[in-house]
Amino acid sequence: MNRIHTFGSAFLTGACLLSGNVLAQSESWEMPRTSWGDPVIQGYWTNSSLVPLQRPTALGTKEFYSLEEYRENLRRAFEGETDETQAGTAADVHYQFDDYLMNRTADSIAPNLRTSIISNPSNGRLPEATGEALEKLEAYSVWREEHQWDSANTRGLSERCLIWGQEGPPILPLGYNSTYQFMQTEDYVILQLEMIHDVRIIPLDGGNPAKNSLPQWLGNSRGHWEGDTLVVETTRFSGRTDANGMRGVSLDSNNHVIERFTRVSEDTIDYEFTINDPTVWKQSWSGVYPFKAIDGPMFEYACHEGNYGIENILSGKRREELDRMEAAGQ
Repeated sequence: MNRIHTFGSAFLTGACLLSGNVLAQSESWEMPRTSWGDPVIQGYWTNSSLVPLQRPTALGTKEFYSLEEYRENLRRAFEGETDETQAGTAADVHYQFDDYLMNRTADSIAPNLRTSIISNPSNGRLPEATGEALEKLEAYSVWREEHQWDSANTRGLSERCLIWGQEGPPILPLGYNSTYQFMQTEDYVILQLEMIHDVRIIPLDGGNPAKNSLPQWLGNSRGHWEGDTLVVETTRFSGRTDANGMRGVSLDSNNHVIERFTRVSEDTIDYEFTINDPTVWKQSWSGVYPFKAIDGPMFEYACHEGNYGIENILSGKRREELDRMEAAGQ
């Protein structure tokens, strides 16, 4: 993939969509429908984005950038002025972003004028966590400081190639491998993420997701159509997964997530979500961003191929412990 070509495509697409041409497209565009009448959302999509989850505090309540500011953000991103690691530095050795096109700027980026994914609260920031949640987080931090090197089982779930918090719900953009395949039948919608290749199989029976279900890492989801919007409700989280990197607080069985998928053009699905978890957050909060259509297929994610990370981490720690024992004369 040529990054200059990708930059040009993203820039031109963004300028076109955000300058009002999308209105002309919307006037002539007709919602594609399945043979049973539901909107077609199946296909390959990306949620790759330069928009952060939380709004920079300096922007206050500014919800959108101007088109000129958006263009400048794109320019800075493709000239390496973002927080991406720089090629050739120690921080870049782990993934060699530029050599293997793992920079988020190598993806197709969905144009978005928003200053944050979070739309509510109005400051675009996460709400305050509860005292109970912070106590649990502190207890876990203390435990991790002492036990994280014990064995492979005490390493993080994503490091063990089991699950990433961004898989949702809510679904949040990753730094790379941001491809999704949406599949649908009359009775189910299936969402597969490239990263760790997890699959959410969502029945469209409109049932209660909390009824007769065991706690799961991704919770239990049930969906239904409200007009042309797919509404998915999820609860019954296990509490073992990090809440999408959101201050390290875990979603628990009291968490309730509502997601809305609305196809608004040939190449765009608007995605909205609301999280309500009174044991973790002092208020509910919401976010919104677009999925952009891309060409398939989605490639297999082989997390453990050539992965020596855990082996090296643990063997290094055992060596350190032996050195300390030898120095103490034990």
